Amino acid sequence: MPENTPAPARICPDCDGFASVAITLGGRDRNGHLRTITAHCKTCEGTGTRRTSRALAGAR
Repeated sequence: MPENTPAPARICPDCDGFASVAITLGGRDRNGHLRTITAHCKTCEGTGTRRTSRALAGAR
């Protein structure tokens, strides 16, 4: 009997699956913590995967 395996996730071509990054702004605050901002991939909206073509066709 064949095993049911889920389809592999499609990695976003723009961010290669690294959808969110923390960028240091340089320096530290008065408590000694690094000041950072978070940036998300605009294409996949921070998920790291893209929608399948079937999901894109249904969205129209």
